[in-house]
Amino acid sequence: MPDTARLEAGQPAPDFTLLDQDGTPVTLSGLRGHKVILYFYPEADTPGCTTEACDFRDNLASLQGAGYTVYGVSRDALPKLQKFAAGHGLSFPLLSDPDRAVHELYAAWGEKSMYGKTVTGVIRSTFVIDEEGTIALPLYNVKATGHVVALKKKLGLAS
Repeated sequence: MPDTARLEAGQPAPDFTLLDQDGTPVTLSGLRGHKVILYFYPEADTPGCTTEACDFRDNLASLQGAGYTVYGVSRDALPKLQKFAAGHGLSFPLLSDPDRAVHELYAAWGEKSMYGKTVTGVIRSTFVIDEEGTIALPLYNVKATGHVVALKKKLGLAS
């Protein structure tokens, strides 16, 4: 990626404050003491993003049981996030990053290959952040389908 180096395990997770779909501010440093799964997706209500969000929804109980809190991040405006969450019964916060500042902090914006062409856009990425605010597991270029099952295996959680 030309501008931002990818985050690596052991690095401090960049702090941010974003609004969730209900307009409530969420600050990463305010989540210290909790394990966080932060996933970046291109756009609400598109096929791949819906599949990924519903997989997180369907696995939320086991992730929460293991102490994880899940947050989805996209560039979508709050009304679109509200509709997405309500339409698919998503019971975890969706965060709005319309100016993509947080995407850039996490190197989740940049060049990627799409249908054989190089384009600039959201790089589907997931970050597991430990209780101290450190990146425990950075995952870039994840696939929407099967990602949550693969993530749970990496975290040592039974599927």
